[in-house]
Amino acid sequence: MIKKVQVKILNSKIGSDIPLPSYATEGSAAMDLRACIDKKLDLLSKNTILIPTGLAFYIEDRDYAGIILPRSGLGHKHGIILGNSVGLIDSDYQGELMVSLFNNSNSVFTINPGDRIAQFMLIPVINIKYNFVNEFDSTKRSSGGFGHSGTS
Repeated sequence: MIKKVQVKILNSKIGSDIPLPSYATEGSAAMDLRACIDKKLDLLSKNTILIPTGLAFYIEDRDYAGIILPRSGLGHKHGIILGNSVGLIDSDYQGELMVSLFNNSNSVFTINPGDRIAQFMLIPVINIKYNFVNEFDSTKRSSGGFGHSGTS
């Protein structure tokens, strides 16, 4: 399925010096977001930095939201994860997409202009309508929480 989303270029480097977000392969679920910065930045160990993308996405349709996800290679190889775990972009948000990066390693990590730093995915949204009850229908799990099923 393809869904059209309005996109505003906020920095003239986008589309010339810094490529537009794109899907790496035909089967990619998310598109890569790039650092829209003027010069390289050093992200110190155990620090967080907010990186602009130079783009604003207006999803408009309340049946969809955007999520900003970490890049698995950055996390596994370099300890670079999102500072907020996952970024949620509501359908009515029209501001610049910013990426909060956290350096979970013990080394400085350098971010260069145009580096792929995160991923953007459009997801369906189902809004909740409350159905208040006195008791839930019974299930095998019921209210069993952490570790209730054991480890093997």
